[in-house]
Amino acid sequence: MPINKKILEKITSKTKIYLVIIFILLILICLYDKIWILPASLFYILLVAYTFWTNGKKKHEFFKHLQEITLDVDSAAKNTLINSPFPLVVLETDGNIIWKNQKFVKEFINVDIHTCLDEIIKEVRQDIIHHHENKAIEKEIEIGEKNYKIIGEYVKSKKDHDQQKYVMNLYFLDNTKNIEIQQKYKDSRTCIGIIMIDNYEEVMQRISTEATPQVIATVEQEIYNWVNPTGGLVIKKDRDTFIYVFEKKYLKGLKQEKFHILDTIKQINMEGKMPITLSIAITDEGETYDDKYQSALSAIDIALGRGGDQAVVREDGAYHFFGGRAQEVEKRTKVKARMIAHALEELMLESKDVMIMGHMNGDIDSMGSSLGLYRLAKSLGKDVHIVSQTADITLSNFIDMLKESEEYREAIIDKNEAIGRISPETLLIIVDTHRKNYVEVPSLLKETEKIVIIDHHRKSTEFIESPILMFHEVYASSTAELVIEILQYAKQNVQLTDQEIEALYGGIMVDTKDFTFKTGVRTFEAAAYLRKLGVDIIKVKKWFQVDLANYNIISDIVKKAEIINDTIAIAVYDKVDKNAGIICAKTADELITISDITASFVIGNVGDKICISGRSIGDINVQVVLEKLGGGGHITVAGAQLDELTLDEAKQLVIDKVNEYLKED
Repeated sequence: MPINKKILEKITSKTKIYLVIIFILLILICLYDKIWILPASLFYILLVAYTFWTNGKKKHEFFKHLQEITLDVDSAAKNTLINSPFPLVVLETDGNIIWKNQKFVKEFINVDIHTCLDEIIKEVRQDIIHHHENKAIEKEIEIGEKNYKIIGEYVKSKKDHDQQKYVMNLYFLDNTKNIEIQQKYKDSRTCIGIIMIDNYEEVMQRISTEATPQVIATVEQEIYNWVNPTGGLVIKKDRDTFIYVFEKKYLKGLKQEKFHILDTIKQINMEGKMPITLSIAITDEGETYDDKYQSALSAIDIALGRGGDQAVVREDGAYHFFGGRAQEVEKRTKVKARMIAHALEELMLESKDVMIMGHMNGDIDSMGSSLGLYRLAKSLGKDVHIVSQTADITLSNFIDMLKESEEYREAIIDKNEAIGRISPETLLIIVDTHRKNYVEVPSLLKETEKIVIIDHHRKSTEFIESPILMFHEVYASSTAELVIEILQYAKQNVQLTDQEIEALYGGIMVDTKDFTFKTGVRTFEAAAYLRKLGVDIIKVKKWFQVDLANYNIISDIVKKAEIINDTIAIAVYDKVDKNAGIICAKTADELITISDITASFVIGNVGDKICISGRSIGDINVQVVLEKLGGGGHITVAGAQLDELTLDEAKQLVIDKVNEYLKED
């Protein structure tokens, strides 16, 4: 009910009460003395008449006053709209401009404002389709050299119900100064970086004592020259580590020039012929300087875990990578392997039981590594199991052969049994992967905090956090190589069975493509150790023989391969096949043996996913290419899996990412 009616009703109700009271008093007087009947009646009639007259006059004056106020408000509102200090436009959803004030005309006289209005109209139409109701409009947009915050609302037009027209009013608030202030604040934030010489020990061992000071001085001078334009502060924390502090406004420039310091350092003339490489980690995340430093430490771990020779920038909750084209440097010292071996033995002895798990679609490297650690735990008298849920055809055949032995039949368990057995006191060892979403049974990671990781793949941003022990060496040919070193340095005397020896040797063979790729001195030392134990090389070789039917399939895929950018082969296996992963991998291996081909990518369909295998001879980093698709691996061997794409879409995506990589390079 309107407020004016409420006021009038209150006045009228009070008057009625007074009239009733007076009427009762007059009756009492008349009863006391009948002579007052006529005068009382005349008095009361006059009183009622006067009351109605005064109430009517008050009501008329009230409404007249209210009308004057309303007219004044309407006039003020209209005047405000016309003389609004902000650009204002009223338009319909069909693009028809109903009215605009003078400020709007002056503000956008030299700007194509219609393009902006068209975008807003499209968004409003979408809102109308989804909401079918009046709704506020709020949008930030750049027009010309200014930033505007657009506010308003749209309402259904009363003039045209049939065509469902809507009218909207838009205010354009100049937000340029606010944006500049916000950007200035962001630019003034402090970034903390860590610069580390990856291969300091290896380089120092290869150059003469006389040349050492000159090399170190040259490296430091190049770092200082790179930092100087940013006005940053560099502090040498250790002989191979520097702390770098600077304002964020310079970070954009560093990213645009792709951290050229990485290439500058590699070009320093070295008598030992081993180039020096850097790893750089930069972050602006964290409220305090200590928070930012801890974030930078995490980022430098990722850079080193990816092989070094790269920069990692942690910004807006995401990692951005630059560089990473160089081959990993093999570590000569085995001190770390010995320390890991002793620490792992202690953890096994302290745990109730041991569970070993590889990656999804396990291969012979993950199984061979698991079997080696299985034997170590067994030698220590621990209850130990291997979790195997999925596997390729080669590994499936090998597991079937293993399960002919009663010991391995009970040792290898599936997902359900693993979930039933694991407890907070279980030591969970992850082999051949460090990605939490790529392990065989991800839910097991939540059941215990006692997690050990042994892996050789370049570090991903989806890594398992806070393991109690980690042996992650990207220079290694395979996880089997790392496990063999652990077995060699273990205090416990470990007697491997023939199946375990063969599986470890097979892991090295597969990941090195018969000792061709990523093969270092330590790889041959590990193979020699297995040879001393009596590995049957011919038997292992037979595991990976291709039958005639599959060989013909591989030949057909090779025949249909396309060459892009002169040296990169891309092929598609166009049949749905659960073993497409193996066929694609073998096809990629075949393609890379053809002259003038520097890299190959083969795409297949395993049924529920699209698989991609990438290979190179080292000139192109297939790991960086496939990492753009959520995959990973190494410079020369990598893979990826995609969901909800066709083979043609996946192929085009690979081509786009290859071109993107080459453009960056």
